Amino acid sequence: MSRTYHQPVLSLLAASMISGGALAAAPGNDPAALAAIRDSALKSDWAYERLADMTDLIGPRLSGSAGAAAAVTQVADAMRKLGATVTLQPVKVPHWVRGEEKGELVDFRGRPAGVTQRVVLTALGGSSATPAAGLVAPVIVVRSFDELKARGAEVKGRIVLFDVAFDQGMAERGQASQAYRQGAKYRVGGPRMAAEMGAAAALVRSVGGADFRLPHTGNSGMRDGARMPAAAVSAEDAMLMVRLAARGPLSMRLTLTPQTLPDADSFNVIADLPGTDKADEIVIVSGHLDSWDLATGANDDGAGVASAMAVIDTLKKLDYRPRRTIRVIAWANEENGGRGAQAYFEANKAAVGKQIAAIESDSGAGRPFGLRASVLARDVALFAPLQAALEPMGAGAFQRSDALGSGDLHELEQAGVPSFAPLIDTANYFHYHHSAADTLDKVDPENLRRHVAVMAATTWFLANTDKPVARWVDAVKE
Repeated sequence: MSRTYHQPVLSLLAASMISGGALAAAPGNDPAALAAIRDSALKSDWAYERLADMTDLIGPRLSGSAGAAAAVTQVADAMRKLGATVTLQPVKVPHWVRGEEKGELVDFRGRPAGVTQRVVLTALGGSSATPAAGLVAPVIVVRSFDELKARGAEVKGRIVLFDVAFDQGMAERGQASQAYRQGAKYRVGGPRMAAEMGAAAALVRSVGGADFRLPHTGNSGMRDGARMPAAAVSAEDAMLMVRLAARGPLSMRLTLTPQTLPDADSFNVIADLPGTDKADEIVIVSGHLDSWDLATGANDDGAGVASAMAVIDTLKKLDYRPRRTIRVIAWANEENGGRGAQAYFEANKAAVGKQIAAIESDSGAGRPFGLRASVLARDVALFAPLQAALEPMGAGAFQRSDALGSGDLHELEQAGVPSFAPLIDTANYFHYHHSAADTLDKVDPENLRRHVAVMAATTWFLANTDKPVARWVDAVKE
């Protein structure tokens, strides 16, 4: 899922006030061409078939795993069959392996003799292990970092539970990313803070919107030298623990046996459809290839990768050749390190001006309503032909912001590369995100076809403009 950051030098909103050149339409961007791309994508299940190959034949693809390696080969082979020029860019990635995970409430006020209560949980990425037989410790419940600090004298030797509910109402009103950030900050920062205060372990209430007793994993942000046992518990079990803690002292046996192994070899899969007269200029369209290990990552982010791959399939079927090179990237290690994005930026930062635009889809496979874009405000109207082509399928919206902060594009974007992403209905995305329920059956084939149509039309449009989309770093100089 996406990370956010603040533009360090100049607000794009301010930059938009500066006069400059305009984005001109090229012959390849005539309405008939954009409509043909849209219609071809809406008739094809190529992306869904590739997604089925990835999820059903390979399954989970956590960095360093056999599944991740198999996915690299599978995607590279599929792109070669389309005639793309494929490069495997080496990346060293984290290799964290989930082991046994078990939680049990072993003592609480009013407990009948011989009775314990199972807690449904899953280790967070980067967690260290408990003793093999588990650890038993009292539980302290907190609802904020401030409360944890205020109760610091109670923390040492205890299991800290961060009880922060995911705001599904916010998600259903178009603010799913904000709802996610509100919960995820405890998953990312909570274990580290608890460890610094002497806690025995940390638990977080799962960051997810469907209370089906599913734990949602995710990266804890912990690194070597600062690891502790940490897990996400289902919403129902978090609520149970809160109720029991309100009755009196509560103790838990927690068993986690993950391992952090030496970094593994992996790759970004890069597939180029060479351009014609502007071949040295690159338009990226992408998704991340890795997934968490609880399920098959159909929404996060198999759908994004398959849609990006299908851009080239769509253009090949129409025999359309772009002016700029279209580069499909299946990023390595977005979930627990971002190493693939870092490797790509380091390899291209000296010529970042040739990276004309970058698209990433990493918000699931819900219905797309249009585009999100980090372009100058003065240039929004220049995308009207693209919006007109997407409007017949209900995807003509255009949402501008200073920075998207997409997980794998943030360094490129910070260097000035305009970034784009499908504007997707995410009301139910966090029902499945990072859980065992993120499987192929959750992806609507019609929505995926629409997804490809948005990605393909946008990529083609960006690859065929006479002038590149204006960059905020260039606007500063004007």
